[in-house]
Amino acid sequence: MKASEVLDNLKRRFPNEPEYHQAVSEVLGTIEEVYNEHPEFEKSNLIERLCIPDRIFSFRVTWMDDKGQIQTNMGYRIQHNNAIGPYKGGIRFHASVNLSILKFLAFEQTFKNSLTTLPMGGGKGGSDFSPRGKSNAEIMRFCQAFVMELWRHIGPDTDVPAGDIGVGGREVAYMYGMYKKLARENTGTFTGKGLEFGGSLIRPEATGYGNVYFLLQMLKTRGIDIKGKVVTVSGSGNVAQYTVEKLITLGAKVVTMSDSDGYIYDPDGIDREKLDYIMELKNLYRGRIREYAEQYGVKYVPGARPWGEKCDIAMPSATQNEINGDDARALLANGCFAVSEGANMPSTPEAIEEFLKAKILYAPGKAANAGGVSVSGLEMTQNAQKLSWSAEEVDEKLKSIMANIHEQCVKYGTQPDGYVNYVKGANVAGFMKVARAMMAQGIL
Repeated sequence: MKASEVLDNLKRRFPNEPEYHQAVSEVLGTIEEVYNEHPEFEKSNLIERLCIPDRIFSFRVTWMDDKGQIQTNMGYRIQHNNAIGPYKGGIRFHASVNLSILKFLAFEQTFKNSLTTLPMGGGKGGSDFSPRGKSNAEIMRFCQAFVMELWRHIGPDTDVPAGDIGVGGREVAYMYGMYKKLARENTGTFTGKGLEFGGSLIRPEATGYGNVYFLLQMLKTRGIDIKGKVVTVSGSGNVAQYTVEKLITLGAKVVTMSDSDGYIYDPDGIDREKLDYIMELKNLYRGRIREYAEQYGVKYVPGARPWGEKCDIAMPSATQNEINGDDARALLANGCFAVSEGANMPSTPEAIEEFLKAKILYAPGKAANAGGVSVSGLEMTQNAQKLSWSAEEVDEKLKSIMANIHEQCVKYGTQPDGYVNYVKGANVAGFMKVARAMMAQGIL
């Protein structure tokens, strides 16, 4: 296999899908060597089969707003690969959603889920509907209309959706309620459910906590203590909130958070009281992060991202491609020695190249943010067993999974000079498990 040829062919067959091409390119470039050590992969055209989704569902979603106007959006579900288990991946509601973004997310999810060691394949879905500015009633009607189209294609042993950007506990509950009514079953078909109806403790915290647990494993390889380290975090949604919560408890100093309008810089650090304010602002009032700056009298920079601020560690937790080459160079110039990704593919290829060239600790999202889907997998297990585990049990399992993912990255990513290329390690480890499963099951 020549990675460039495979990518050129995909670009020809699926034009105008830049995010999908970017995700495939990042993986192919790191697995090319190990792939070519297995001629049986090439003989069965495994790489093309792995890059192209098993199936894609696209549909119109029609719903009524509070003014009685009929609105339409597009809905999608990408079932990418189920070689190691049922399709598993979130649903994203955001105006930017399109096939390219969802194909990239489903492709990434396949390797991320493989790394968790749990039996889950990769999938992703969503809609160009944005919950921002909508009433609860409008969101409920949209979620119900969305599931009216999707419900036939999902199930506890087929495809298990969860939340993502724009889809939290409220949206999952509305979708699960409609699914349950249509399918006439009460099973773990959605994860991220409320605790009252099959949800798991630690699930809301899992992506943020898991990212910090992975960061701790990386820091341990260099004998670095996180206490007192200055951390810049982007985003202010679920992932960012619980990343900051865990960092505070460990004694780190978080100085930034952001949303799509801009970022705040608090030189004194975001403490527990300030984080509670942000959680209330975002989760209850759907407010904007600039209100934090007004409340506490700190710097607010509109229309910008926080990567120009001085820090020891950066934890991008907002969205894809939020750190470009210039941002990466600014981080390095300011002394940043570790980047751990809470979002999916938040660093551009140029930024990743800068991090690897500087040999800093750099954890790609498919490894560092796998805590969320890991606890989703644990939620599926609890649902299947009709059990509910304690927060301590789930948290211990999450720590163990993140340590295991780190171990796999070190195994496959350690270079001759001792530097651990976590990008290569995560890609090769995730790929080999899926590839072996596909080969064992024949040409499907």
